[in-house]
Amino acid sequence: MTVKVSVKDLHKSYGDNEVLKGINLDVQENEVVVMIGPSGSGKSTFLRTLNKLEEPTSGEITINGSNLLDPKTNLNKIRENIGMVFQHFNLFPHLTVLQNVMLAPTELKKADSSEAKKEALDLLDQVGLREKADAMPAQLSGGQKQRVAIARALAMKPSIMLFDEPTSALDPEMVGDVLAVMKDLAEKGMTMIVVTHEMGFAKQVADRVVFFADGYIREQGTPQEVFDNPQDPRAKDFLDKVLNV
Repeated sequence: MTVKVSVKDLHKSYGDNEVLKGINLDVQENEVVVMIGPSGSGKSTFLRTLNKLEEPTSGEITINGSNLLDPKTNLNKIRENIGMVFQHFNLFPHLTVLQNVMLAPTELKKADSSEAKKEALDLLDQVGLREKADAMPAQLSGGQKQRVAIARALAMKPSIMLFDEPTSALDPEMVGDVLAVMKDLAEKGMTMIVVTHEMGFAKQVADRVVFFADGYIREQGTPQEVFDNPQDPRAKDFLDKVLNV
C-alpha cells in the first residue's frame, strides 16, 4: 500500500493554547478517513496543517513522499495535488460557475482554455450542475455552491481531497446532494480526509473513522469498531450523545 499522508508527533499551539498534542496518522492511497469529535477538538486545525494553511508548531508531515515542513519543499507544487473544500465554499463571486472551475488549471498553465472548459463541464456533470455553468455564485443555493467548490477542487486533478465540515453551513435538505457527490468520489478511489458531523456518511463511506478529543486522537478503527463498540470513554460519551439525538 502507498502511504499518501504521513503525520508524526504533530503539535500546534496558539500562544499557550495547545490545540494538537502529538498527532500520529498515516493515510493510505484510496483510503477514506473520516474525522469526528466534539467542536474545538482540533480536527479542522489538523486538516489545515496538511496543506500548511496552519503552520505546525512541531512534528513531521509527509504528503506524497514530500516533507511539507522542509524549507526546500515547493509548497505550491504539493498544494496542486491536494484539493480542499471548506465549510463556506469560497467561490469567486464575480466569476461564473464555469469560470470558477476553470480558473486554477488555466492560471497554473495546466490546461489551455478549450481543454480546461471541456474538463470543467465534465466536472460540473459529475456534480450534477452542468446546467448552471453560466450562473453566478449568488444565484445558487448553498448546496449547489458546495458542489461547485468540489468541482473546482477536482479541476486540479488532485491525488488527495480534504473536506473541512463541507455540509455544516448547509440547510438540511441540501446536505444529501453534497454527500452523494463525496460518496461517488470515494467509490472512484479518491484518497479523502473528511472532517464532518454527518455520522451516517461516516458509517457508510469511511474506511476508517478517527475520533478526536482535546487535541488527541482518542480512538480509530473501522466504522463498525468505532460506532458499535467504542473503547475510549470520551468516544463512547460523544457517540451516545450524537447517535441518540
